[in-house]
Amino acid sequence: MDLEAIAKAIEADAGEPTPGLRESLAEMAADERSRTHTPEQIALREARAVLGLSQPAFARLIDTPVGTVRDWEQGRFPPPGSALLVARIAREHPEVLRPFLAEGEIGGHS
Repeated sequence: MDLEAIAKAIEADAGEPTPGLRESLAEMAADERSRTHTPEQIALREARAVLGLSQPAFARLIDTPVGTVRDWEQGRFPPPGSALLVARIAREHPEVLRPFLAEGEIGGHS
């Protein structure tokens, strides 16, 4: 497994350097246990994918710090209902959010 390539891809998606990422990836690679993903984590990632947004761009869309979005997606903290509602709208009716993306304040992948 090429950890450096994985780290670069994650940082490209996040749009910024991620302190401690390489160390965390090395620990993950050394640990054979599987991870579980909550429905909330999956919902947020799917919403970003449908809209074509990076974590920083999705964070701007919902006016939330990117670190908070990252924490939600990594399962550190559960997202609030309002974020889950935006994620559901993004997945089921992305056309509702597209005008907000077209305003130029929200960028795609950084």
